[in-house]
Amino acid sequence: MKISCLIIDDEPLARKRLLSLVGEMDILQLLGQCKTGQEAIAKIEELQPDLVFLDIQMKDMNGFEVLKKLKTAKKPMVIFVTAFDTYAVKAFDAFALDYLLKPYKKERFQQAVARAEQQFEKKTQNSLDHKLQKLLQYIEGKKTEKKAATSKNKLPIKTGNTVSFIAYSEIQYILASGSYVEICTRDKKHVLRDSLQNIMKEIESKQMLRIHRSTIINTVFLEKVIHSNFGEIDVKMKDGSLFRVSKSYRKDFQMNVGV
Repeated sequence: MKISCLIIDDEPLARKRLLSLVGEMDILQLLGQCKTGQEAIAKIEELQPDLVFLDIQMKDMNGFEVLKKLKTAKKPMVIFVTAFDTYAVKAFDAFALDYLLKPYKKERFQQAVARAEQQFEKKTQNSLDHKLQKLLQYIEGKKTEKKAATSKNKLPIKTGNTVSFIAYSEIQYILASGSYVEICTRDKKHVLRDSLQNIMKEIESKQMLRIHRSTIINTVFLEKVIHSNFGEIDVKMKDGSLFRVSKSYRKDFQMNVGV
């Protein structure tokens, strides 16, 4: 018996480690690896794996969003691979779904695979689907609770196991920098591993505008809009920083700023 599997993680080193560990397990048949959520959805629906090793935190979407967007009737078994916060880890335990908490040891990986093998032999897929659905409902409920408890005037910032809040009135601009974003206030720069797409989902302020795939600005700190002779638009912020408004965001920018 072989259990077909997919590796889903946006970190090259994490994928490399999983590739090595999967290669040592005769029970596992590797179908491929994915580095984004969108790629994962397509591969799961195309290849119908029995099992996925799923990273929770990816740049384009999180692991829970991947599972919610699957349209295939056959849902794979899931071993979550995560450095996620405490409540989610407790949820995995509560709903009896397995996870690997980074950094994990080889023995822990083998234990998770052994559990998956037992579930596969018992053909408990319906039970697993039910547990997974309950977990997704739990996570959505926690997200709703967090939003309800958060002031509409502040942006929640998750670092490690803590969530801090930065008032929109203090944020000048937010910049993408590789796998990280820089949230720049007047007196401090907050760096966290995330994407602008995820940050935009959290923002509940009309004064925060995305003007480029790598830039969000606070219009309160906008000093000048500069039109070039070549149809380009740049913005100058009150601290002197200059940013280009890309074509894909130009129309929304002009409508919101009135230029």
